[in-house]
Amino acid sequence: MGKIAITERVTGHTELIGLIAYPIRHSMSPTMHNEAFKKLGLDYVYVAFEVDNSTLEDTVKGIRAMKIRGCNVSMPNKRKITQYLDKLSDASALTGSVNTVVNDNGVLTGHITDGIGCMHALSDEGIDIKGKKITIMGTGGAGTAIIVQAGLDGAAELSVFNRADEFVPEAKETVAKVNDKTSCKAAFYKLEDQDKLRAEIASSDILINATGVGMKPMLGESLVTDPTMLRPDLVVFDCVYSPTETRLLEIAKEVGCKAINGLGMMLFQGAAAFKLFTNEEMPIDYMKDVLF
Repeated sequence: MGKIAITERVTGHTELIGLIAYPIRHSMSPTMHNEAFKKLGLDYVYVAFEVDNSTLEDTVKGIRAMKIRGCNVSMPNKRKITQYLDKLSDASALTGSVNTVVNDNGVLTGHITDGIGCMHALSDEGIDIKGKKITIMGTGGAGTAIIVQAGLDGAAELSVFNRADEFVPEAKETVAKVNDKTSCKAAFYKLEDQDKLRAEIASSDILINATGVGMKPMLGESLVTDPTMLRPDLVVFDCVYSPTETRLLEIAKEVGCKAINGLGMMLFQGAAAFKLFTNEEMPIDYMKDVLF
């Protein structure tokens, strides 16, 4: 892929990269990637497509048929899409989830960069997870990636919470993998057990919300509603970045916690995907100025 002048418009040579999720019109990913393409003079364009499970298979066929370079994947497609791809990266195979698909001459490979993005975002805020206890709420695509990456990166203990839904067997399997493949001690609990959630948060260094609670269509909602469940020395990280301050982060700030939204995670997971798409490093400092 050759470089083009920043002032040049989309041409017949421009390659397409997409984002497939539902809902997705709120996403900052198109701005992030397109600004990075402009900054580096790369002949790509990034577009969001509202796609849910009902049209996912046809969408993947379209990616292959139209020779689209790749796509990012978000809720509710991260797990479902794995069955339509040719290959999975080691991390995606371990998590059973994909947030990035790369098309190499018709061969579609799924990758997962959410966990890397979360760990880099925490590190960028001066937080070292090594030897720490983390409570994680949510075991969907992003949550699973975070659980696995935290275990691989040296967290001492993980308390994983999820609602009693269809994802529980997979969540328990992920916890078992972390216990088997890393030195981290992980345990699964049901999110409906608020007493247990309170107890685990009380003994944790970091609390992570890896669910969609707090963003549309659940604006203003929080899985933690009682401020007494938090304490000032707790780090509270919310994977949601739109809005930039969720109800959970509002509560955390009222208590005096260090409260971090999902913008950093979005940036760093996006940077990892950007490298997979283009073989170029995303200009991180420039993108911080653009996005933050």
